[in-house]
Amino acid sequence: MYKPRLQGMVFTALACALLTLPATADSQARIVRLSDVQGTVQIDKNSGLGFENAFANLPITQGTQLRTRENGRAEIEFEDGSTLRVTPNTSVEFSTLGLSDTGKRITVVDLAGGRAYLNWLGKSGDEFTLKFSREKVEFGQAAHIRVASSSSMAEIVSFKNDLEVVGPSGTVKLEKHKMVSFDGSNDDKATVAKNFDQDPYDEWDRQSIEYHDQYSKNDSTSNGYGSSDLSYYGGYTSLAGYGTLWQPYFAGAGWNPFMDGAWSWYPGMGYMWASAYPWGWMPYYYGNWMFVPGYGWGWQPGGGNTWHGGIHYVGAAVAGFQAPVAPKGTVNTVVVGRGGAVVANAPAMGGVVKNGSAGLGIPRGSVGNLRHFNTQAAKTGSVELPAAAPFGASSWRAGGYGSGGAHPVGFGQVGNAGVGSSGHSSGGGGHSAH
Repeated sequence: MYKPRLQGMVFTALACALLTLPATADSQARIVRLSDVQGTVQIDKNSGLGFENAFANLPITQGTQLRTRENGRAEIEFEDGSTLRVTPNTSVEFSTLGLSDTGKRITVVDLAGGRAYLNWLGKSGDEFTLKFSREKVEFGQAAHIRVASSSSMAEIVSFKNDLEVVGPSGTVKLEKHKMVSFDGSNDDKATVAKNFDQDPYDEWDRQSIEYHDQYSKNDSTSNGYGSSDLSYYGGYTSLAGYGTLWQPYFAGAGWNPFMDGAWSWYPGMGYMWASAYPWGWMPYYYGNWMFVPGYGWGWQPGGGNTWHGGIHYVGAAVAGFQAPVAPKGTVNTVVVGRGGAVVANAPAMGGVVKNGSAGLGIPRGSVGNLRHFNTQAAKTGSVELPAAAPFGASSWRAGGYGSGGAHPVGFGQVGNAGVGSSGHSSGGGGHSAH
């Protein structure tokens, strides 16, 4: 079913299309992806409903706030594949997600407290500003940093390229492989250090970057967010009369792409569909799903510059199929199947995977060759995956997903407000050309 030679061609075409995708309804609107959630992560979508439990594949829009608890960590993936990772007890706000008159993306992220990693790819002249404590960094080139902030201190480490940090004490040059710390009790006086200590989550950050690099490129040049998960969790097939379709591994008979997910409401945009599947981003915002007899459901990239969220498929569906319909008369999150705000203490490590699971519950990068196991599952109906640790599980003091790890004293301590009401938004629940 999987044909490696198609992968490069498809991802290259997809990358070109993604670079021309228009904004959504509002003139400043962009949609960024909550690409990975482990443990307790909460989101405030600027809807007036406060914080609620977050889950993977929720859109991040302008004004969104995200915070992690003691066992929580999350990754946010931007349109060009750049990533922001937040560790336990961290709070960030996406204060600006806009577009300039020339179409360049303008992003401002505020680290309110805690610790985060940014791998900024610096593509296409986009503007990215990170604020922490009373400092800010405006990125003019690719950068990879670790940054931490508390009421008394702040620090930033550069893993790639030189940077300039602007704050109350002036502009400080941060060279590659060095650290600058700021004393909050002394007008944020800056101190440049030649060396810095390893952090418990450095390994998680490194492995996450390697995962994206390996699977998004995969012998091609892909610039689209979500492409790494498509490559890891499934493969492309060329079918006569239907074109090139992508299908997740372990799809199996009877599976459909809308079995598991949630409707989440956003102000000004309405309900948006958030898939429960770890690969479930791009196939629900671009192109269309279709059902092919003898093959099952597959996703077809395409549709020109159409960028749409919700339930989209073309052609005839399998008999008895009913697509989820966006809720009415409420702003609460509505769960479908096994999707939604499910907070897990830790992901599955090994175990039996059945056809029909479509990758649900398999941590990204935890098994090296899902295609091989997919072939076995197609023959027998299920397959046992080897036990494998997720990213960062072996890093010192980290304890793996679901374990808070230990931050240096003074960092990563944010308030413990309660969870607010459920609710979110997304545009368009209808399918196209049915």
